[in-house]
Amino acid sequence: MSPSQLPLFADADGVDPAPVPDAVRRLGESLPDRIHLGTSSWSFPGWTGLVYAAGNGKPATEQMLARHGLAAYAKHPLFRTVSLDRTFYAPLSRDEFARYAAQVPAGFRFVVKAPAAITDPVVRKPGSGEAARDNPTFLDAAAATAAFVQPAVAGLGAKAGPLVFQFPPLGRRLVADAPRLIARIAAFMTVLPRGPLYAVEVRDPELVSASFAAALADAGAVPCLAVHARMPPAAEQALAFGIDAAACRMPLVVRWNLHAGRDYEGAKADYFPFNRLIEEDAASRHALARLARAAAAADRDVFITINNKAEGSAPLSVLGLAEAIRDAPRPATANRAVD
Repeated sequence: MSPSQLPLFADADGVDPAPVPDAVRRLGESLPDRIHLGTSSWSFPGWTGLVYAAGNGKPATEQMLARHGLAAYAKHPLFRTVSLDRTFYAPLSRDEFARYAAQVPAGFRFVVKAPAAITDPVVRKPGSGEAARDNPTFLDAAAATAAFVQPAVAGLGAKAGPLVFQFPPLGRRLVADAPRLIARIAAFMTVLPRGPLYAVEVRDPELVSASFAAALADAGAVPCLAVHARMPPAAEQALAFGIDAAACRMPLVVRWNLHAGRDYEGAKADYFPFNRLIEEDAASRHALARLARAAAAADRDVFITINNKAEGSAPLSVLGLAEAIRDAPRPATANRAVD
C-alpha cells in the first residue's frame, strides 16, 4: 500500500476510512466544487473496504456506523454530501443536526428529507403502511417550520444543502385534480421561511410538468429528480421540468433511489450486502452525468445522492457517476473551470 492509500485519519470511536486508491483521489480532485455526490445514509457494514476500514479484521456493526461512521464517510474524496433519511420518519433536534455538522468538512452539504408527517396525506398503520386516517399536518407550513426547517437550518448552518419534501404517491383523489394539487404544494412552499434551498420530490408521474416547475420556482423551490421505478427516466423528467434547458439557473437536485422494474424489498434482498454493482443503470448514469456537467458549467450547484437499491452499491454508483461526469462531453457553454 502506497502512503497515499493509507487512511487519512483514525476515528476515535473505532471507525476508520478505508484506503483510497490514488486514481479515486485524483477523480475527486477533478470534479468541480459545485458538484456534491453522495449516498443515502452511511450505516452499511457491507461498505467495509469501500468506505470503511475493517477494525480488528471485521466490519463495524450497523449501530456503530450509525453513531460514528459519518466522520469516516466524509473523508472519502468523492463524498461531498449525504442524504439524512432518518428525518423522514421522525424529526431531529437542533443539537442532533449540529452533531452531524461537526463531523464533516466545511465544503460538505447535507440533503435532508422532511418528515412524512408533513408530506403524506394520510397517517399510516404501523407495519403494514396502510392508510389509517387523514393526516392533520399534511402541508402544514407552521408544523414544517417548527419541527423541521428551523432545527435543520440552525443545527447544520452553512452545511445545510437542499431540504427535500418527498411526497409519496398521493392517490387518485388528489392527483385527479393536478392543477389544484400543484397550487396547494406551491402555496405551502411559499409560506416556509426564506433562505434554505427547498426541493420537491414526487412519486406521481402526472406531476412531472413545466407547470409544476414554474409553480415551484414562483414559490422559491426547485424540483428534485426522482430516479425511481415509479417515475419517468431522469432525462425525461429533466426535459419536462426544464432543468436541462440552456437558460435554466436552478440548482440540480437528484435522488437516485430505485432501479427500474424493482421494488425496495426485492432490491434490498437481492443487492445485500451492498458491496458490488448488481444491476447497472447506464442510461440513468449517463443522463445524470450530462445534467451535472452542464449545471456545473453554468455555475449551478449540483446535489446527487444515490441509494443502494439503485444499482446494488451506492458507493460504487457514486464512483461510476463521478467517472461519467469526468468523461462527459463538455457543454457548449461550459467555462474552463469545469475542464
